Amino acid sequence: MSIKQKKTKARLPRGFVDRTGVELQVLEAMTAQIHEVYELYGFEALETPIFEYTDALGKSLPDVDRPNAGVFSLQDDDEQWMSLRYDLTAPLARYVAENFEVLPKPYRSYRLGYVFRNEKSGPGRFRQFMQLDADIVGAPTVAADAEVCMMAADSLDKLGFKRDEYVIRLSNRKILDGVLENIGLGENEQSDKRLIVFRAIDKLDRLGLEGVRLLLGDGRLDESGDFTKGAGLADDQIECILSLLRARNETTEETINNLKNIVDRNVCGLEGIRELEEMQEIFVANGYKDCMRIDPSVVRGLDYYTGPVFEAELCNKLSFGSIGGGGRYDGLIARFRDDNVPATGFSIGLSRLIAILQNVGKLRVNAKTGPVVVLMMDQEPGSIARYQNMVMQLRNAGIRSEVYLGESGIKAQMKYADRRCAPCVVIQGSQERDRGEVQIKDLVEGARLATEIKDNQTWRESRPAQITVKENQLVQAVQDILGK
Repeated sequence: MSIKQKKTKARLPRGFVDRTGVELQVLEAMTAQIHEVYELYGFEALETPIFEYTDALGKSLPDVDRPNAGVFSLQDDDEQWMSLRYDLTAPLARYVAENFEVLPKPYRSYRLGYVFRNEKSGPGRFRQFMQLDADIVGAPTVAADAEVCMMAADSLDKLGFKRDEYVIRLSNRKILDGVLENIGLGENEQSDKRLIVFRAIDKLDRLGLEGVRLLLGDGRLDESGDFTKGAGLADDQIECILSLLRARNETTEETINNLKNIVDRNVCGLEGIRELEEMQEIFVANGYKDCMRIDPSVVRGLDYYTGPVFEAELCNKLSFGSIGGGGRYDGLIARFRDDNVPATGFSIGLSRLIAILQNVGKLRVNAKTGPVVVLMMDQEPGSIARYQNMVMQLRNAGIRSEVYLGESGIKAQMKYADRRCAPCVVIQGSQERDRGEVQIKDLVEGARLATEIKDNQTWRESRPAQITVKENQLVQAVQDILGK
């Protein structure tokens, strides 16, 4: 008796997703639309590898005690550590530093690619996801920050969102830095605690104020039983930070006044407020006031930000957090050079955006996404050649098409065409072949008429959405159907 070999279980790694044809079509269309906006703003394309040397990526994402936490890493044959990029900004910093002398400055670039995070996954939170970034390197004023925010708004407009369907929330790391200085956590003091504070505030949307309070204190136990160590701040320190998170008000003016009261006379904090006021003036002057909102709770989770920070989110209850964000990072390129190089940018999370659109039923898909299918009515060599000639004519006319190459009958072939979202099918049996004709069934129109014609006999007798044409009229007839 033979022993049955145990099969490997087909399973997808946690935090990763397979994407099918429709999603990839949507992704390609969204990317093309955003690229068009970026090009209008004068940005040029750049591609960097998905792997970088681990020391070049830095430790902006992981925990301070574990250099490889949060990223996927390996050693190459030279025993050098390499990591999959966790964002598209750190590789840009390396590229700019390496090519600094030959690049025009300010340098405007956009990049598209997958990034990888070795962290806990959840709804809309993946370990591999597609981002589309745009950055300006070498521009020191907040006019550059305002421009990338306006470009992000234009990108969402281009994707079909209305101005009341999204908001870009803004703050400034300098304001939080000022508050931290006031409570004894200046930039050069207890950097590990500062980083925990940044991470805690960045989780506000998911955990709420009480969850953030726990992370600013001793720590938090989540639903799974995992304990996250907190910053260990005193109650008065925690309350000062929480007052900043509660500072947002109905109007920009009231929010600004609240912030001025909170930072008191701290120079760094007041500078951050002034920069937000300058950005707001630019938004008002250019018609972007309604989609921009100053929100002190925005900090961004990466620790390389040094000035204005921003996040874009959709205005619906099913949103999985931000769909994009960015900010100013004037010190990141200085890791490779002796001088600071000012830089700012914005990243749109395409994978998360698609997940949200699927969840709310707003993933825009053209009903005619599949190929025209020529059905295989018989397997005779001469017939197969004729079917292949039909698709060749259609393809030569720029029409996506295929011959059914399975072994099933006509009913199963029609189901196949339906599952492929074919706009129509081409049928030629022996009788049609003898007459030099083909039948064409318009599947889209047929599906529509099926809701109107309820009687089965009437349906069979009328044969709606089905035409018969001469072979030499095939291409024109299909073009007419596709053009409806």
